[in-house]
Amino acid sequence: MSPEEMVARLEPFFAKAAGAEAARIEGFRTLTGGAVRSAFALDLYLTGNGMPAVQELVLLAFRPGGASAFGAREEFDLLGAVHASGAPVPRPVYVGEEALGRPFYVMDRIAGESIGRRIVKTESLAQARGLLPHQLATALASIHRVDPAAAGLAFLSRPEEGRTAAAHTRRELDVLYEMIRVEAHPVFDEAFRWLAENPPRETALTLVHGDFRIGNILVAPDGLQAVLDWELAHVGDPVEDLGWLCGRSWRFGVDDKTCGGVGSREDLLNAYGEVSGRAVSREDLRYWEVFGNLRWGVFTLVQTRPFLDGDSRNIELGMIGRRVAETEWELLNLMEGKAL
Repeated sequence: MSPEEMVARLEPFFAKAAGAEAARIEGFRTLTGGAVRSAFALDLYLTGNGMPAVQELVLLAFRPGGASAFGAREEFDLLGAVHASGAPVPRPVYVGEEALGRPFYVMDRIAGESIGRRIVKTESLAQARGLLPHQLATALASIHRVDPAAAGLAFLSRPEEGRTAAAHTRRELDVLYEMIRVEAHPVFDEAFRWLAENPPRETALTLVHGDFRIGNILVAPDGLQAVLDWELAHVGDPVEDLGWLCGRSWRFGVDDKTCGGVGSREDLLNAYGEVSGRAVSREDLRYWEVFGNLRWGVFTLVQTRPFLDGDSRNIELGMIGRRVAETEWELLNLMEGKAL
């Protein structure tokens, strides 16, 4: 469907959804999307008493056949629950399907930088980097306070009865690893063994973002503006989010700043304990850092497999296979207690 066709279909949808006399879209343009969703920016003008002069919006349209744990309506509800908690996320505004022939939802457009290497290195964001560890911890504390049951988020995956969050997530990753493994990866095998022998303390189950990292946030000179990309959200151990944020791959070359290239683990843990009331030990964080690096390593195997099998000549898929060795090296250092 062309952009012109999408605009023609969306204008009556917005008018009806907003209770306006008419709707006009300007500045409709494609944004960087992903494997599951296509993203578009637009400015919406509504006609009628009391209507806002303009709404600056982002539309996320789910691609037919795209692998996703939940759909547009569910993600819309999830974002609404998190927004209500006070966490910095875009406000979800509209949700639909018929207008485009596929599910979509619309949220407020927020200004900010999302490219990781710019966030950790651009001089104009130097002040923001000093603020980010505490702001990221505060955002996570708000996310983790959301009660999935009370918020009607029963669609989120969660550990089976009698299984800890750590054992549940490790088993899911183990199954994926066995499905795509062709050549031997002894470091990954050792990491699975290490995780089984070094379980973290059990914690209360919470909402978990699942991909909370530099690159999935918006940052302005005054710091964190919004947390994005919720398609991996689930119910689990909240420390999983902290461990993922500390992964070396999300430091974008600023390796000595172990919290996302902007601060230290100590900065993050101290701030998170202060705002959440939940103390996190270095050993529990270490468990989830090992898990996060193993998870990313397995994901790189999944993504490079089509290239190695000859099903795709996309050079990006081939290049990501180089990241496997990076995660193996980091895993060895983490398991030996030598990682930065």
